[in-house]
Amino acid sequence: MSIVLGLNAYHGDASAALFVDGELACAIEEERLNRQKHCAGFPSLAIRSCVELARPGRGLRPQEIEHIAVSRDPRAQILRKFVYLGERAARLAVASSHERSSLWSALRQRMDNRQRFGKLRDVTAAALGIDASELRAQFHAVEHHRAHLASAFFASAFEQAAVLSLDGFGDFVSTMWGVGRELRIDVQGKVAFPHSLGILYTAICQWLGFAKYGDEGKVMGLSAYGQPRLLPRMRSLVRLKSDGSFALDLRYFRHHREGVDMTFEAGTPKLGALYSPALCDLLGAARPPGPGIEKDEYFCDVAASLQALLEEVVLHICRGLAKRTGLPRLCLAGGVALNCVANGRILDDTDFRELFVQPAAGDNGTAIGAALWVQHQLLGQPRRFVMEHAYTGPAYDEAACRAAIREVLGPAANALEIRHFPTYETEALLERAAADIADGAVLGWFQGRMEFGPRALGHRSILCDPRRPDMKDILNRRIKHREPFRPFAPSVLAEAAAHWFERGATSPAMLLVDRVRAERRAAIPAVTHQDGTARLQTVSARTSPLYHGLLRAFERHTGVPMLLNTSFNEHEPIVCTPADALRCFEKTHMDVLALGPFYIQRAGWRANAQ
Repeated sequence: MSIVLGLNAYHGDASAALFVDGELACAIEEERLNRQKHCAGFPSLAIRSCVELARPGRGLRPQEIEHIAVSRDPRAQILRKFVYLGERAARLAVASSHERSSLWSALRQRMDNRQRFGKLRDVTAAALGIDASELRAQFHAVEHHRAHLASAFFASAFEQAAVLSLDGFGDFVSTMWGVGRELRIDVQGKVAFPHSLGILYTAICQWLGFAKYGDEGKVMGLSAYGQPRLLPRMRSLVRLKSDGSFALDLRYFRHHREGVDMTFEAGTPKLGALYSPALCDLLGAARPPGPGIEKDEYFCDVAASLQALLEEVVLHICRGLAKRTGLPRLCLAGGVALNCVANGRILDDTDFRELFVQPAAGDNGTAIGAALWVQHQLLGQPRRFVMEHAYTGPAYDEAACRAAIREVLGPAANALEIRHFPTYETEALLERAAADIADGAVLGWFQGRMEFGPRALGHRSILCDPRRPDMKDILNRRIKHREPFRPFAPSVLAEAAAHWFERGATSPAMLLVDRVRAERRAAIPAVTHQDGTARLQTVSARTSPLYHGLLRAFERHTGVPMLLNTSFNEHEPIVCTPADALRCFEKTHMDVLALGPFYIQRAGWRANAQ
């Protein structure tokens, strides 16, 4: 038996993934368990949960873990790091107090990183509830972007493919590419600090007033409200190189010279300002955070121009990679791979004909990648795992749901209508849910194993009727409280996707944007974005039979084979446990909750749904 534990530790979106005999037994983000969004630090709760889930009913003895892979390597790019710190130290005589403070902070961070990694055995053993002397596992430090590449290629169904990782920074690198063949990934090139496409995108997001960690997706949504009129001006921010890479014009950024305040210790990560005053000279005064940006044409045009610039650089890299490798398939990971608009352009505008994007493309997915790198690249073990879906977290049985109803609702349950659907009445549950959604219900859907990655994919989702033009406003008013320019996504039967969307490509993890067919847009206004596109999820009967069955039932009621699907949360991580789901149901104005076999309704919801 082979058991490999992968960790993303001491970075945003801390996570753990456990492989048993080459198959992914479980993968979980720490945020889902401690309820701190994008949680950084060490994934102690995720590790424990993985070990408990590895063998349902009897768990896994920690002493059985043979290898532990961490998706960071303090030794990677060590020479570059010393040169960079030396250059900054040489400027100390003329540096500002902020620059001097930032340099000492960077030095302390490097020292802290080494100390943390020196204590990995102790903290991992503590998370597993054993003494460090009992932990037999061999530890491996896997360079950040190699973990990203492995998370995409080794989790794909491809025997051979080009591989590409794009993000902010990890181990002093922002971009890495190469070729994956069976049990090996050969790295062919990289873009190192201080040049980064992720930094470029985040810096403009900050200038637009979106400064929180993970806000980049908001700006992607906002871009549909503008025109890329400023693209010629913004091209000065980045230079495309003949070797298929790129370089930033560093005048517009400060991360390389002054350093950037970063907090990745624990809780939600924080990132200081990345842009320099030169960016304000180029674009104007930065916009303060606040509502109403979708009403300002100039800022919408900046967002559209940024998105267009990102797509130009991504396509430049991909075209060069396709030309050099001659391969028709691409595996993609890294935080930039969450930009599903750019992902769609890869299929349309490069020579790559097939694309696999890691469902957890951000740093959470490096837990999977680190484990796969060790499993295949280092140990040469055969590939058995294909990541066809992201349902890798915990599931909860009827007893757990019943106990949560008692614990969370208590006497308040008497004011609700609660019906139990035994297993043999599953079809009746699906029909009831589909009919209620068609009648206007906002329905919480808590079923099966929790998703891994940033998207709710029909197991921890809030579901609504995509046909209603007012449904987006209803959701924002009653539950989500999101900016009005942010779209809601459709889940569609995989077999019906091509009838409703122009490309109709498989998109099980909601990582591709497609154009809604012009003749269909009026039928599904709640999930059609400002520019006629949608970030769709295609749902397969094989990978998610219950959710597929609900979509089929809704199609029987309405003739529309899709639902509006948004994450089951309100300004918090996606719900994990039945108790999380019930608390979210209680504090919002959701109408119905399908909690496993229990169907919970508020009295009089139908009157509110009209």
